[in-house]
Amino acid sequence: MQLSRFQKYVIVLVTLFFATDGLFAQARTIRWLRVGDLHSWYMNLGAEIEIGRTSSANEQLDGLRWEALYRYQDTEVAKGLWIGSTNYEEHLNTNIYTNKVIGVGPRSAPTDQFLPYEFKMIGRFNAPLVIVDGEAATENRLNDVVDEVDPNLVPDRMIVNKLHTSMGVSVTRKMMAFSQQNHDDYFIYDYVFKNTGIVDLDGTVVERTLTDVMFFFQYRYGFGLEAFRCVGCGWAPNNSITWGYNTVNQVIGQDPSASDFEMRAQYSWYGKHSASPFASLGAPWRNGDGHMAAPQFAGVATIHADTAPGNTADDLNQPTTTFHIGSDRGPQANNQFDANLMTRKYNAMTAGHSEPSHAELVGDGFADRFSASEFGGYAQGQGFGPYTLAPGDSIHIVLAEGVKGINRTRNFDVGAQWIRGLAGTQTEFEMPDGTIGTDANAFKDAWFWTGEDSIKQTFRLAIDNYNSNYNIPQAPPPPRIFEVQSGGDQIILSWADNATSWPNFNGYRVYRAIGRPDTTYEKIFECDLSNLVHEYRDRSVPGSALQPSKDVYYYVQSVDDGSTNDVKPGEPLASSKFYTMTNKPAELLTPAAEVLSAVRVVPNPYDIRSRSLQFGTEPAQRDQISFFGLPPECTIKIYTERGDLIDTIIHDNGSGTERWQSLTSSDQTIVSGVYIAHFEVPRDLTDVDGNVQFRAGDSITRKFIVIR
Repeated sequence: MQLSRFQKYVIVLVTLFFATDGLFAQARTIRWLRVGDLHSWYMNLGAEIEIGRTSSANEQLDGLRWEALYRYQDTEVAKGLWIGSTNYEEHLNTNIYTNKVIGVGPRSAPTDQFLPYEFKMIGRFNAPLVIVDGEAATENRLNDVVDEVDPNLVPDRMIVNKLHTSMGVSVTRKMMAFSQQNHDDYFIYDYVFKNTGIVDLDGTVVERTLTDVMFFFQYRYGFGLEAFRCVGCGWAPNNSITWGYNTVNQVIGQDPSASDFEMRAQYSWYGKHSASPFASLGAPWRNGDGHMAAPQFAGVATIHADTAPGNTADDLNQPTTTFHIGSDRGPQANNQFDANLMTRKYNAMTAGHSEPSHAELVGDGFADRFSASEFGGYAQGQGFGPYTLAPGDSIHIVLAEGVKGINRTRNFDVGAQWIRGLAGTQTEFEMPDGTIGTDANAFKDAWFWTGEDSIKQTFRLAIDNYNSNYNIPQAPPPPRIFEVQSGGDQIILSWADNATSWPNFNGYRVYRAIGRPDTTYEKIFECDLSNLVHEYRDRSVPGSALQPSKDVYYYVQSVDDGSTNDVKPGEPLASSKFYTMTNKPAELLTPAAEVLSAVRVVPNPYDIRSRSLQFGTEPAQRDQISFFGLPPECTIKIYTERGDLIDTIIHDNGSGTERWQSLTSSDQTIVSGVYIAHFEVPRDLTDVDGNVQFRAGDSITRKFIVIR
């Protein structure tokens, strides 16, 4: 078939697109920090670009999840890192650029500008092994992969990302996460920018002095994902909330000489939206339970910025730019040979401070109307410099990024009272300062604004942590192994004892959730040194013999005696719940039978042609044969019809059920034929009244047929 010129052109474009996308995909690597109450992902290309993790526009708001236990708590839309200089003689062509700017993010990551060569996760210890009914059952298998263990590391996790750039400035960034409960709502980012002259991954060196160098960070935050994901709830005004269309950006600490100067920080929140028919601050669920989908305040504090190369004193006048930048019409593209674009970018990087700030400009109005010409809303811009970097010079910058707000429990309580106030069934409300108010909207908004104090306190803790050389007290480590076993009248939990040697160790706490893992957990057990154990049998799982419970989730924490907590004295420090939280359910199985004659094999016959109608289509279910009506304990031996023993199963979980995957003890799938299952009680078993119900040696035999 003869192709037209247009068809050939389209084929070339598509080929180039996928070739470029393939190169980008090969270069992209992701690591997670998820050991505390704040979870986020990081990319080896130097910044976390928009939809950079999944490449799906449906996940535009993705990252910086707080409170991370619950779904749809993301606040990150995109980040960017730009490096700019003046009077730059380009080594790749003959041009001299008035402004040279290279960049990664917030939307694109060109493969010719930031060139990663190292990306690894260092951990103080590996993630624990978490097992439910014999299978790995933890998110950590995929999202907390440690490349290198350093027991002397102070943070729980540190991602190290090293890059060269086409400008000759090499970048080392370290992202640190802490799981100690007073410090688990922020990450600390440590950057070193060094003029190495290395301009490619081959190590080519172009020595030059770089003038008026600016390091520019961009943070685009969005809020209310939970409202947007609640289809049919009438909760979110529209999906523009997750783009950051109504995000409000505040800046504090621009003038270090001011009498009220405390810190240098920028933070953002969900502003009022004109399309919402009710008081929308915080995105409350007006047609539901009233809780806010956007209680978070997210932002960045500057902890340290070198005064100059060779002068490591913290320059309180840095950053020199704290200006809101348009997420759509701002110079967001990255092209290191477009002179006009680079000048626009450099002008944004050196824009100085916004006075008044974006938050002050929006005031009490609707944030989306302020953003009418910027349909993506406005992002935080943060520029450090200008610096002169001779060959070998470097600049050190340290930042803390955090998210905070009212916690989930308080959020639901405030929401419920707000709904009652709107309905007229509640007329008085306790405000955050302890006074009594009568306006439901003012009550809800006052509690929302407590998040502003919370994010500032989060920044203070991060700054204190850095100033102490990261010498914060540590919680005991989590158990190295946590195992959960479903049973008939109980679920058995057991864990390793490695934490007992930790200074001031004092015991464990066990928490449980029913139905789903991303919900509020209740404490069901705790022990201290006076009654220390490493096993707990959960006999209080909701359910009955007629309707056993389903989907039970757990985590266990190691705790100290509270003597080391320097923020809340006396409150025990606890290992992070995310280390041992199960992501596969345990369940209360059918109760054990009272007589051996109740034993049966299901299905019988087992017919491969009907496997989808039996126990399910998952790989672990397709060849499953179940034994029902068992005593609490028995040994099951399976023989061929001619008497060859092919497998032995120890049933000891106290239930009346055992599952078998139709495999021999050598992991071979059994063939068609007649099989014999022999069930024998290993010891005397008593009922709840102490009467012997089964005697050692009691046995019964069942035949079953397999058709393949």
